[in-house]
Amino acid sequence: MSDVDSSPLSELETAAGAVWPSPPALPIHFGEPAREYAATQTAVAVFDRTADTHLEITGADRARFLHNFCTNNVRDLSVGTACEAFITNVQGKVLGHLQVAAGAEGLWLQSAPGTAEKLLQHLSRYHITEDLEFHDRSNEWGTLWLVGPDAPALLEQVTGQPVDLSHGHHSPVSVGQVEVIALRLDVLGQPGLVLRCRRDQLAALWQQLHAAGVQPAGSAVFDALRIENGFPEYGRDITDANLAQEVSRTGKAISFTKGCYLGQEPIARIDALGHVNQELRGIRFEAGDVPAPGAELFAAGSDKPVGRVTSAAFSFAGQAPVALGYLRRGFTAPETVVVLREPTGERPGTVYWPEPAATSCSST
Repeated sequence: MSDVDSSPLSELETAAGAVWPSPPALPIHFGEPAREYAATQTAVAVFDRTADTHLEITGADRARFLHNFCTNNVRDLSVGTACEAFITNVQGKVLGHLQVAAGAEGLWLQSAPGTAEKLLQHLSRYHITEDLEFHDRSNEWGTLWLVGPDAPALLEQVTGQPVDLSHGHHSPVSVGQVEVIALRLDVLGQPGLVLRCRRDQLAALWQQLHAAGVQPAGSAVFDALRIENGFPEYGRDITDANLAQEVSRTGKAISFTKGCYLGQEPIARIDALGHVNQELRGIRFEAGDVPAPGAELFAAGSDKPVGRVTSAAFSFAGQAPVALGYLRRGFTAPETVVVLREPTGERPGTVYWPEPAATSCSST
């Protein structure tokens, strides 16, 4: 089945004031994006992520097989845990950026919209005699993301039961009559809960969250949050031209102790050398228009490009644009100043990046 391009919640979201892109996909905002952003910082907001890709791998050999083709230790994931990982090719280039969750009967892979076919084609090439099956569940399941300091308490409110989840752990819960898998993902600067359920139950789930007072929020705020917090999206900030370490998720998505896997040799070689030639970074700009993807970045006083923008958004925290982009070695340190050149003149930007964290793969 193909990846999903539009939301099954469009009628409910339109009634709630959604403003849509053309052609329709996911809501851009619900009339007051600044209010939506504020909810993620002081209360809780819900994001429609029904376009995300959902794959399931079943069979007795599922964990061992995927372990051989991704960068993190999925073989030792216990039921109820999850981790971030890259799917890489033999050159160590990134073919997919995943959240992998271990269920009782399968591994669930969540990734960016439009990535199912590429991932399934790659993994299927190496399936010979192993006991496993691949399933594209993108048209069967969908997700809503709760983000904000009140997200855990809100989930307990709508489920009527204690829900004690730390980052990288998931559990089944019931929201009214809706059966949900709740996965804790703190990747957007605040507590986050990814709620996965069957697509024909998404409307009921959204209505119950909305009735509980959760602020609906759109892609403008989601992009601002992920860029502010260095969370890239495959197809925009990551492509198969990127080496795994260029994406700057090494401490979160790559294990250097898990053993051999496809792409492990060049990734280990880069680790031994200590650097790549470019890395993904955030750039905070002064006030002005949001830069376009592909815009070149320069060192101050130089005509030689040192990087390029991959995605950008308006930061409601800084009241100015922020961007993700690749910068050459020597220009990746926080507080480095780079320049965006526009017809109206030069606009400086300051490099930033969240503090590195330990590998988030959980096995207990």
